[in-house]
Amino acid sequence: MKKTVFFSALTLAGLAAGAATAGTLDDVKARGKLNCGVSTGVIGFAAPDANGVWQGFDVGVCRAVAAAVLGDQNAIEFVPTTGKTRFTALASGEIDMLARNTTWTYSRDVDLKFTFVGVNYYDGQGFLVPKSLGVSSATELDGATVCIQTGTTTELNLADYFRANNMSYEPVPIETNAEAQQQFLAGACDVFTTDASGLAATRSAFEKPGDYVLLPEIISKEPLGPLVRHGDDQWGDVVRWTLNALISAEELGVNSANIAELAAAAGNNPEINRMLGTEGNLGEMLGLDADWAVRAISVGGNYGELFEKNIGENTPVGLARGLNAQWTNGGLIYSPPFR
Repeated sequence: MKKTVFFSALTLAGLAAGAATAGTLDDVKARGKLNCGVSTGVIGFAAPDANGVWQGFDVGVCRAVAAAVLGDQNAIEFVPTTGKTRFTALASGEIDMLARNTTWTYSRDVDLKFTFVGVNYYDGQGFLVPKSLGVSSATELDGATVCIQTGTTTELNLADYFRANNMSYEPVPIETNAEAQQQFLAGACDVFTTDASGLAATRSAFEKPGDYVLLPEIISKEPLGPLVRHGDDQWGDVVRWTLNALISAEELGVNSANIAELAAAAGNNPEINRMLGTEGNLGEMLGLDADWAVRAISVGGNYGELFEKNIGENTPVGLARGLNAQWTNGGLIYSPPFR
């Protein structure tokens, strides 16, 4: 869920420059389908259900963009990507956007030429261990074997943490979350490390999740969010303001139950009116119609509804809002105003 380090940044930059020469919004409209890059499967965030239909918190962002642009949340192709393949897929134009537990970093923004349009989950790297290991802190992991996804800055964070604490470890490289789960449960490693939300999601799929514990240490900042290629500001605005519409809707009290009524006629809240298109011309500014945000929010509800349905405390993943509460409730989730 971090930075790929095995290919040339110059190569990616060249791919991105070529792929961004045409307008992605026009391409998506002409194609009649959004190509959205997701993970190979992280429960709660992006994974196919029993019927093969992709579900999850990140999937909800993809579906909101498809609904805003194409009027159909199902006009979408989900493209599974690994830590190694995700950036090449975006830079080359194979996908139009990436919504895959990806951390916003300086080098990805500046060197790899990607534009992060916002943060939909504030996270940090953690550690998952079996209770039987008998440890209660990451500082007790000297000499441990650690399952670690290749091609990610998770590796760098891990190396820094163990070095700073004068500890050693033996890495067990894995490619996908499914492989990590298999290796960890088989005892090939003592510890699995990645973003804490991903660890909670992985643990939720275990036969006996109570036999495993998340250690208290969070060793990094991992602001996760959707990204697009540099060089196409209009498309970046479409994805950015679709995410912002989901966030603002929660703050302003717009949800799946009342949006149809609020969108039918202008009410007494000017910002809601502007966002839902009952006054002003914000949709036109994006190259979309007036109802784009109504469609985006209607797909899965507002940000809070998406959170609670997919990864909230009443789901198997069981995540509290924490830093991902609205700014009005002491969290970091915040949208610029619709005006």
